[in-house]
Amino acid sequence: MKKILVIQNKRIGDVLIASVIAQNMKKIYPESQIDFLVYDYTVGVIENNPSIDSIISVNDKELKKLGNLKQLIQTVKKREYDIIFDPYSKLQSRLICYFSKAPIRIGFQKRGKNPLLKFYTHNIPFLEDKTNICGKAIEDRINMVTSVFSLPENNIDFEPKIVLTEKEKQYNKIDSYNKPFIMLGILGSTPQKSMPYNYIVELIDYITDNYQVNVLFNYAPNQKEDALSIYKDCKNKDNIIIDIYEDSIRGFIKLMNKCELLVGNEGGIVHISKALNKPTFTIFSPYVMKDHWASFEDGKKHASIHLLEEKPELYNENSVENRRKIEADPSFMYKQLTPELIFPKLEQFLMLHLKNNT
Repeated sequence: MKKILVIQNKRIGDVLIASVIAQNMKKIYPESQIDFLVYDYTVGVIENNPSIDSIISVNDKELKKLGNLKQLIQTVKKREYDIIFDPYSKLQSRLICYFSKAPIRIGFQKRGKNPLLKFYTHNIPFLEDKTNICGKAIEDRINMVTSVFSLPENNIDFEPKIVLTEKEKQYNKIDSYNKPFIMLGILGSTPQKSMPYNYIVELIDYITDNYQVNVLFNYAPNQKEDALSIYKDCKNKDNIIIDIYEDSIRGFIKLMNKCELLVGNEGGIVHISKALNKPTFTIFSPYVMKDHWASFEDGKKHASIHLLEEKPELYNENSVENRRKIEADPSFMYKQLTPELIFPKLEQFLMLHLKNNT
């Protein structure tokens, strides 16, 4: 039996996307044991995935302490993995790979870098371009598998899965309401991924003015004060059910599973909603590379908007360096993505999915 480890110490969306590695390795080695190493706050997104046998959760801040990292390296080494995938590919995870002594260690090749230590037995370059509707981020992770192992193309699983228990499916907090619910991801996971608050209010007012729906807010627990400030400025408060909120990943998954669709900033909740087979409208941060993270977009079930597509003249160059400059202070670029630019595409999306609730 093969023992396989996937290391993905990053945010929720990254962890969910990396789960396709496990799903495809289970096809290659059905009897294998596949473990996932993730930060503790992301565990909920891969719970119950039948392709993942065990989850090793670690605390982000604690792992930055050298003693804890050494202890984790020893734990991984003692488990004697045959294969390790490292889509995270940062120094922390590379050291875990290197000292694990696993015979097969697969990670991403850093552009323009040639490290002295042989962290991986297989350095997989990032793909140059997106070629599949799943998006480049998923394609890159599939490529980590198919570059080393044989898997027929018609047997590849490109779709991250979220599996609910029967009890979770019975979630009933919104069952007593007589209007359909839509989820709004009103704030990004970081300030750099959040629209100006007055723009968010305009979008909420537009939706509640034109559609017979109830609206839910999603935000991180530490963003509650900001969420309430946005709520206070909204016109149609009766259509915003502010008291229904879930502060855990599994809680959000149960709630989202009962909603019609999601509109929100690009991030983990968008990937969760797609994995639940819910329609999504994504508002991309000005610095995010859309081809990487716009998964399964067909303009109908999954649609989005990006400033680069609306006002390409604002981008001097479409390079990694330029995007990092924008990320450092995206406020000017975000102000250019006005609600007036967003409304036409959003209306097309909502009319398609809420045509009986206008």
